[in-house]
Amino acid sequence: MRRILVTDAEQRSTLAVVRSLGRAGFHVEVCSTLEAPLAGASRFTRAVHRVSDPVGDSRALVGDLTRLVDEQTIEILIPMTDATAAVALQLRQQRPDLLIPFPASEVWHEVSNKRRLFEVAEGLGIPVPRQHVVESKRADFSPAFDLARDVGFPVILKPHRSAVATPARVLKLGVEVAADREDLERRLRGYAEEAFPILIQERIQGPGLGGFFLAMDGEILHGFAHQRLREKPPTGGVSVLRKSVPLRDDVRRHSEALLDHFQWSGVAMVEFKEDAATGEIYLMEINGRFWGSLQLAIDAGVDFPRLLLATFLNRSSSTEADGPVGVGTVQSRWLWGDVDHLLWILRADGRYREDHPELPGRLRALGRFLLPWRPGRRLEVLRLSDPRPFFRESRQWLAHALRRTGPG
Repeated sequence: MRRILVTDAEQRSTLAVVRSLGRAGFHVEVCSTLEAPLAGASRFTRAVHRVSDPVGDSRALVGDLTRLVDEQTIEILIPMTDATAAVALQLRQQRPDLLIPFPASEVWHEVSNKRRLFEVAEGLGIPVPRQHVVESKRADFSPAFDLARDVGFPVILKPHRSAVATPARVLKLGVEVAADREDLERRLRGYAEEAFPILIQERIQGPGLGGFFLAMDGEILHGFAHQRLREKPPTGGVSVLRKSVPLRDDVRRHSEALLDHFQWSGVAMVEFKEDAATGEIYLMEINGRFWGSLQLAIDAGVDFPRLLLATFLNRSSSTEADGPVGVGTVQSRWLWGDVDHLLWILRADGRYREDHPELPGRLRALGRFLLPWRPGRRLEVLRLSDPRPFFRESRQWLAHALRRTGPG
């Protein structure tokens, strides 16, 4: 029985991996920076380990992972976030027999570099947003201001990586939106030096699109797509209700070109945005790891965790049908995230609604939330065969809600 360690056990995607591989007969252990992580409550988890936070001390995390690999005789390590992957890939040099089902480390780092990714995409003829690259805090910001004036505010600020690994720690960096010139300058000066170069991009107005893939040596073996139905916050964020949909031809075509160029091996989420005015899609990023809504793909018949290990362990290039079972009928609902979505709408004041006229009314939102179960809809976390993760998540959500509403 293969022994697997999955990181970031507080993530819902980790729970999906644990359930998938546990049912497949693997010995699955998890680790987390938290004492009581979500996936640690699953009946498929054989052991839970506490590890250091890469944001605080990446060298300590390297030591923790190395120790666990040795003490628990781990054969396969699956990093679940960018920050952890940036650290975990270092173990390949120290433990060459350890399987990390990712592409070559240099390939993963190259794709994670948004500046390099957009250069490659342009060379392949894949549309990208108009942009200017600010090299450092000491650079002249005038060209960035000129671009913003030409494309119009608001503009998007993207650090070249979402997680920058330094010798001592991992720096997590997020995308920001600048409303005007003063806001743009303030945000640029607020970034740490490690965030640079930073991409200043035009804002593409329209829905987000994406393809979820498993590839080997640049060849796509399996693909999947979904549509977001509700998010938190409601104006754009993490999906809380989504459904399976056919994979668009243009999304697959551009994704194939990118994954083939990089000779990608492993899973990847390739994200685009569709211009609502023209219908053209623009590349946003590639995430070279499992994604938050992974459980939907598994429920729809594309079991990416099992397929990933089968591919790496067998080095098989066989493909299966890309269409999920029951396209358009399989839905996944993150219940507590959906509660947050509802509360956000109920609390939205008049000014916020003026800025976001697409928000549904309170009664409509409440009615949608209370809509009884429908065929094909499954709860992401709550499974009758493995209920404890839902109970743990519920206790933690309620405790957090009480802290927010408590005295002071």
